[in-house]
Amino acid sequence: MWPRKELQGLLGIEHPIIQAPMSGITTPELVSAVSNAGALGSLGCGVVPAEVIREQVAAVRALTNRGFNLNFFAHPKPSLDNSQSDRARAALQPYYDELGLGPVPEPSEPFPTFDDARLELTLELRPRVVSFHFGLPDPHAVRELKQAGCAILSSATTVEEARWLQASGADAIIAQGAEAGGHRGTFTDGVGAGATGTLVLVPLVADAVRVPVIAAGGIFDGRGIAAAFKLGASGVQIGTAFLGCPETNIPEEYRAALRIATDPSTLVTRAFTGRHARVLNNRFSRESETAQGTALNFPLQAALTMPLGRTANGAVRPDFFPMWAGQDASAVQELPAGALVEWLVRDGQMRLP
Repeated sequence: MWPRKELQGLLGIEHPIIQAPMSGITTPELVSAVSNAGALGSLGCGVVPAEVIREQVAAVRALTNRGFNLNFFAHPKPSLDNSQSDRARAALQPYYDELGLGPVPEPSEPFPTFDDARLELTLELRPRVVSFHFGLPDPHAVRELKQAGCAILSSATTVEEARWLQASGADAIIAQGAEAGGHRGTFTDGVGAGATGTLVLVPLVADAVRVPVIAAGGIFDGRGIAAAFKLGASGVQIGTAFLGCPETNIPEEYRAALRIATDPSTLVTRAFTGRHARVLNNRFSRESETAQGTALNFPLQAALTMPLGRTANGAVRPDFFPMWAGQDASAVQELPAGALVEWLVRDGQMRLP
């Protein structure tokens, strides 16, 4: 039995475990397997076109009759001037020259924020849960989603962010520690934003808000789940542990890098997208100091770096491909998603008082 049940009631789940969205990595097969196992499957929509989201939701619903989560980015529209663009492109030009890619392209926005078009799509699809990264969309969007019966989640990396999310309509808050893989959910410039570990952040947030708190960052097994409850959380969000599942959409080179990951095997950089994100060590992440210092605002930087990661025929270049992963990526197991959820539940409940 779980010591707190408010999250299960809010999200319509049996177990207080959320599979992190991980846009571009999650698939209908992963989401449905997690939801069928009694947890909350999440479809990452941040980098996915609207027509693909619609197709993936239809595929999820063909595989499960349980609820699931759609996750979107809520970043502000990026600003840009010519001098910034010139510096960012110059920092990357040596890599383009090495790979024979020609000049670095002009910046563009490769994936959108949560705008009115995405709001209309979400209202059409009506998932049980909608979550956001980098804050929340405009208040009218939050109101309409809640009126449609959707539970709203978002990530906080500081107490200040958590309080703002609660005041702005979030039904539960994901306290994302610095150990987490992928992009930090930070959306303020507060001191220490994104730098606080899960062990410290979760009790701070739990003491500061009234809504349920979901612990995220560095949780791979029942020990992490039990610890999250003892720190005041009502559940956990787990991402990196699901990367080993066959249902995830990651290249074989990514899987191979996870198999040989050691501790420490990750670092945080802005060089890939313009926002701080934790990735597995590879050549570009290690050499990214210059690119990190000149990186454009998210997501403009991604338009400049994405051509480095894959060849024209889609093959992965492991030295330049962003492999998002949390600390202790060496703990990843290669299990089917449903079996992983079942193991996490058993292991977590066994360790709870």
